[in-house]
Formats: sequence, C-alpha cells, structure tokens
Amino acid sequence: MTLLERAFDLAERGRGTTHPNPLVGAVIERDGEIVGEGWHERAGGPHAEVVALEQSGERARGATMVVTLEPCAHHGRTPPCADAIVAAGIARVVVGARDPDPRTDGRGIARMREAGVEVEVLDDSRARRQNEAWRTWARLGRPFVTLKIAATLDGRVAIPGSRWISGEESRRLVHDLRAASDAVAVGMGTVRADRPALTARDVGAERQPRRLAFGRGPLPDGIELELVDEPLGDALRRLAGEDVQSLLLEGGPTLAASFLREDLVDKVLLFVAPTVAGDGPGILAGPVGPIRMHDVRTSRYGNDVLITAYVHEP
Repeated sequence: MTLLERAFDLAERGRGTTHPNPLVGAVIERDGEIVGEGWHERAGGPHAEVVALEQSGERARGATMVVTLEPCAHHGRTPPCADAIVAAGIARVVVGARDPDPRTDGRGIARMREAGVEVEVLDDSRARRQNEAWRTWARLGRPFVTLKIAATLDGRVAIPGSRWISGEESRRLVHDLRAASDAVAVGMGTVRADRPALTARDVGAERQPRRLAFGRGPLPDGIELELVDEPLGDALRRLAGEDVQSLLLEGGPTLAASFLREDLVDKVLLFVAPTVAGDGPGILAGPVGPIRMHDVRTSRYGNDVLITAYVHEP
C-alpha cells in the first residue's frame, strides 16, 4: 500500500461525521517509517494534518507528509494547517488534490512553498472524487447531482404489470445511496404515479436524507416530501445554502431531461436489467444533448449491470 492509499483509507474513517467539512487523511514518513498519521474526524475538531503532526512530534522535522487535500490556509474553527506544517519543520508535502474552497484554493500550497517546503501536487482523480460532493458545493455553490436511472435492455423505465425493473441487489444499493446523500428527489409525475417514500431502509442508515419533490404542487395527501417549485438553478443554490452538498435524483424521464438540459447533472448511475419491456416511457422525455461522458465504469449487481459515468469532473 502506498502512502497516498493509506491516506485515502484514513480519510474514509471520517465519512458521515465531518459534514459539512471534507474528508482528509494524512500520513507522515521519515527514513522509510510512518511516524504519524491522522484523519479529520468531525467538523470543528482537529484537521488530519494536525493529528498526524501531534502523533509524530519531533520526528516530523525533515519528514514527508502525504495528505489527500491541500492544507487549509485560513482561520476557521481551527488555525491554518499550512502554518502548522511549516512550524513543525516538514520538508516535503505531497498533496492529493487542490482545495477548491476560495479561502484556500492554492494559498496553502503557496504558503508552504514560500517557507521553503517542497510541495508536489498530484491532482489525483481518486482524491477529487473522494470529496466530489463537497468539491462541487464549495466550487460551484450547488449540490453535486447524481442521476440514478433503472432501465430495461430496450431503454424503458417501466415494465407493464411490474413494480420493479432492477433486482434486489440493485435496489439495496439505491438505499445505500440514499443514506449517503444529503437529499433525494423525484418529480411530480413520479409522486403521483408511485407515491414514493424515498427513505433509506434496511441499510442501517444513521440519518435520513431530505426528501424532495420537484414541480408544481400541491402534493397529494399523505405524501411527506418537501415541494420544490423554484427554477432548478435557484433551487440548487438555495439547497446548497442549507448545507445540501449531494443530491440523488430518482425521478422519471421528465425530471432527468430537465436537469440534463440545464447541465446540472454531475454523475449518472444507469442500472440496466436483463429484460425487454416492449412498451412504456423511455429514459428521457424529449431530446437532450449531445452530452459526452467520461470515466465510464461497469459493475454487476445480481443480474443487473450498473454503468457509472461522469458528466463533470469534481
């Protein structure tokens, strides 16, 4: 395992507890030995770099630090990590990705270089994607939007006479995705047709996402969703201001097409089931695009194939 991989693993220990802050892991090596390591555990608590420096003590002087995200350069709830690194005598810092927060965004790197610290910036895709929601929220002032679609082999999003398209394994993954998201949304067509609860069930969720319905009201009786009737861009900016960093779209063809037309989708998850529907609505309502996606990956969940693709790099 490389030092960067170890730092990624450490950073993951903070998932679910650092919000609204990013995940960060740090490892300090001297003479081929790890002398300190740490991760950001919770908002308001010490940052990963400071935890690693405290663990290494005097052995930090002349050592190398590998950190998944650029050390901060501003005073927030804690002092700047870049200053702590300089004061500890770290000789070299390897940064997984720059911090897009306008309060740092290169300033941490500049601060360390000005003090004589050698800094290498990797711009590693895993480092960026580990905090993809936070990075989009910090850089663009809106949530990171993931569009989830379940479709048949002939591109239909409904099967006559059947409630489900995808299999049990895929549906369980969707509940995991809900549990990991700040908000989940559908359109009013889905609300009226399916009356969805949008809760994360049977996955040990420590919290439930905000559950939204985009479109014109009123909501039908008994539907416990928040109605969102603003223009999409305005709605996303408002949600971002309420600390919603990640939004999972589970709506139908109309909502999916609306978000794609306004270039507000960052990642697509397409579950393809080995079924031919023969009839029914398609994936998108009306023309969209062309949209070229990248970093396409496939995985298997039961008999379904999940295609993951990015529209925007975080």
